[in-house]
Amino acid sequence: MTLRLPPAESLTVEFKSDLKKLPDRELVEALVCLANTEGGELWLGVEDDGKPTGLHPEHRLLSGLAGMVAARTSPSLLVHAEAVDMGGVTVARIRVPKRAEVATNSGVYLRRRIKFDGTPECAPMLPHDRTSRASSMGMLDVSAQAVEGATLADFDPLERERLRQAVQQYGGDQVLLELSDEAVDGALGFTVRQPDGSRVPTLTGLLVIGREASLRQWVPTHEFAFQVLAEQAVRFNEFRNFPLLKAIDWLETNFRPYNPEDELQVGLFRVPVPKVDMGAFRESVANALIHRDYYRLGAVHVRLENDALVVSNPGGLVDGVTLDNLLTTEPRPRNRVLADALKRIGVVERSGRGVDKIYRGLLKFGRPAPDYSRTDMNSVVVRLPTAAADLDFRRMVVEQERGSNAELPIDSLIALAALRELKRLTAKALSARIQRDELSARATLEALVEAGLVEAHGATRGRTYTLSLAVYQAEGRKAAYTRQAGFTPLQHEQMVLNYVRQHGQIRRADVMDLCHLTGDQAWKLLKRLMEQGKIQQHGARKGAFYTAGGA
Repeated sequence: MTLRLPPAESLTVEFKSDLKKLPDRELVEALVCLANTEGGELWLGVEDDGKPTGLHPEHRLLSGLAGMVAARTSPSLLVHAEAVDMGGVTVARIRVPKRAEVATNSGVYLRRRIKFDGTPECAPMLPHDRTSRASSMGMLDVSAQAVEGATLADFDPLERERLRQAVQQYGGDQVLLELSDEAVDGALGFTVRQPDGSRVPTLTGLLVIGREASLRQWVPTHEFAFQVLAEQAVRFNEFRNFPLLKAIDWLETNFRPYNPEDELQVGLFRVPVPKVDMGAFRESVANALIHRDYYRLGAVHVRLENDALVVSNPGGLVDGVTLDNLLTTEPRPRNRVLADALKRIGVVERSGRGVDKIYRGLLKFGRPAPDYSRTDMNSVVVRLPTAAADLDFRRMVVEQERGSNAELPIDSLIALAALRELKRLTAKALSARIQRDELSARATLEALVEAGLVEAHGATRGRTYTLSLAVYQAEGRKAAYTRQAGFTPLQHEQMVLNYVRQHGQIRRADVMDLCHLTGDQAWKLLKRLMEQGKIQQHGARKGAFYTAGGA
C-alpha cells in the first residue's frame, strides 16, 4: 500500500524540515510532545507547508534512530521509523505511541495543543498538566488524595445531614445510615490517615461535605453554572461552588420551573411527560460534576437552550473511552473514589451505566438520542434534545413494558428509534448505533420481532426490518406501514409479469429495482416464476434475461 503524506499538521501529525539536519534534541522533544498527547506520527524531511524536501544525509540510515530516541527519553520511548518515497524524495515517517508521561533525559516535559488559529504547537507540560493526564489515563485518582492544608474543621455538619437524607431519598446504601461520622468518612473515602494517626480530608470529602468557604480556598477549580437562554436572551445565569449534594439539589430546584410536564393517560394510569426526563437530567449533571478534571480551570455548565439541554465539563473522555464505545465500554471514572461515594449515596446509577439512563430518558419519549459529538480532548459535552415527545410512541413503550413487567433494553430503544428515523434497517446498520457486533444487533432485532414491535423481511443474508403494523397502527400511520413493509410475494410476482408484458423481457437488476429486493431475493423470485412456467430464462450469469413462458 502506498503511503500518502497527511494534508496538514494536526494534533497527531508533525512535519519537520531536515534540510539543515534537524538537531537530535529538537527531534526528541517533538516526539515526546506527540507521545504526551495522543501519539501520532512525525514526518521528517517535510516542510511546514507539507512539501517533501528529503532527509539530511546523516539521517538516511534510519536503523539507529529508534535507539537514539529510546536512549534520550525517560522512560524510554519506543518509536518506529520507516523510509517513504515521495515522488523521488525520501522522507521518514516516525510513528509515536501514546504514553502516560515521558520526558527527555534533560527533564523536559512537553505536550501538543491546538492554538487559537487551529494550528498545533508544543507547549511545556506543567506539573498540574502531568497530574491531570495521569488521572485521565487511570494511573492516578486525585479524588482519593489528601488536600494539603485542609482539616476536619472544613467539613460542614449540615452537609453530613444532607448526605444521610440523600441516602434515604435516592435509595442509597442503607448501611451508611447506621455508621458514625468517622466510619462514614472512612467508608466513602472522605479522609485518609496520616503517619501520626490523624485524619485529613481528601478531595472527595471536601467536594461532598466540605464548607463552601473551604471549597473556595482548597478547591478553586470547583465551580458550576446554570444558564437559561431563550431566543438569544439570558433568562438565568448564576455560578456557584456548593458541595456536590447541595449543588445537585440547587440545580434541580432551579431547573424545575423551566421543565413543564404534561400527562399521558395509559389505561388507568397517568404517565408524566416532562420536557426533560429528570432521571436523565440528574445523571448528566452528576456525571459532569463527578468526572470533571479538577486540575483544570473552568466551570461545569448546565445550559437550557431553545431546543436542548446542554451539559459540559472540563476534561475530555478518559483514556479508553471514545464516542464509538461510550455505550459498551466498562466504566472508567476519572475520580474513582468520588464516583464510588456518590454511587453508594445513590445519586448516580450504581451499575456504572449512567449513559444508558441518559439515553433511556430521551428515547422512551420518542425524542432523538443524546448527542456527544461536540466532545473533544478538553471537555465532555452532551446535548439532550427537548423536541416534543411522541405520545403515541410513549404509550406503546409503557404498554410493552407493563405487559412484560420489565423495561425495554436500551439496545431495543435505540433500534426502535433508528427504525422510526430510517424506516428500514439491517442488523449491520444497527450494530454501529448500539456499538456492538452484527450478531448482537440481529439478536436485538429478532427479539423485537418476537415482541411484535418489528417485522422482518427477506432471508437471513439480505434480511431487513421495519416497524410492525401494530406500531404503525398505534401511531395512526397505516399508509406508512404499507409503504415501508412493501408488497407480498404474490404482488411481487404480478409486478414482474406485468413488466414482462409491457417491455417484453426483464433482468434481475430490473426486478431488484422494481420490487426493492436484494440480488438473492430477486433471483429466488425469478426462479419461482420459472418453476411455475410463467417465464423462461435466456442466457446465463450477468447476461441473463427473462421473457414470458413459452415465448
